[in-house]
Amino acid sequence: MLQTAGLTKRFGGLTAVDAVDFALAEDELCSLIGPNGAGKTTFFNLLTGALAPTEGEVRLDGEAITDLAPHETARRGLHRSYQVTNVFPTSSVLENVRIAAQAHGQDSMKLWRNVGAFDAYYEEAHTILDRVGLDDQTEVVAENLSHGEKRQLEVAIALAGDPDVLLLDEPNAGVSSESVDRIIDLIEDVARDHAVLLVEHNMDIVMNVSDRIVVLNRGAVIADGTPDEVRDDPAVQEAYLGGYEPGDLADDREDESAEEGVA
Repeated sequence: MLQTAGLTKRFGGLTAVDAVDFALAEDELCSLIGPNGAGKTTFFNLLTGALAPTEGEVRLDGEAITDLAPHETARRGLHRSYQVTNVFPTSSVLENVRIAAQAHGQDSMKLWRNVGAFDAYYEEAHTILDRVGLDDQTEVVAENLSHGEKRQLEVAIALAGDPDVLLLDEPNAGVSSESVDRIIDLIEDVARDHAVLLVEHNMDIVMNVSDRIVVLNRGAVIADGTPDEVRDDPAVQEAYLGGYEPGDLADDREDESAEEGVA
């Protein structure tokens, strides 16, 4: 489905992504983890055309997409969400998804037609919003959503146009503990009919949802395997996990919530 060969990005003397060979199958949820500065977001930017590689190539369904711009990779079926919420804040929830659907459709350049002429895009938007759990928020202005709901909206926007591959960049970042389970359920639901590459720092989530985990450190792949294999890998323990045990991060979140309540 999605493949890289020798994918490399250098910024002067810094090698941010170092000769990465990677493959994502069409029915796979793969998590990409590693310490801050490991090259995860740079890797995402190389996959989507936001950055040009220094060396190597990216292929989607066997066709090279290395030199394509982001809007071109999106049209080929590779969509992404972002670490920082990226929505049209003053437009309604429905309009955010309708615009995204139209952008990936055949009418993206018909800017001066009445939007009512594009009923199919509204139908697609309603279907997607129902799937992500925002069907009761269609007329709400996006900036008035909670942070967790904005994350759900971002996934909805990424789903517009029915992509083959979804890249989800920290969809739980900044989300309250009450909203985490909702986002996890959404990730698992989306993975049922899309190939998903997930960047996520919460290891409880990663270990529970992933079919496979790839670990980057200093731009290079240091492990690639099942959650159990990666968790027990000495190189991963040293570089990133540092003795992680299931539930550690959940306990940390509870402690932080208790401290905030005392303050």
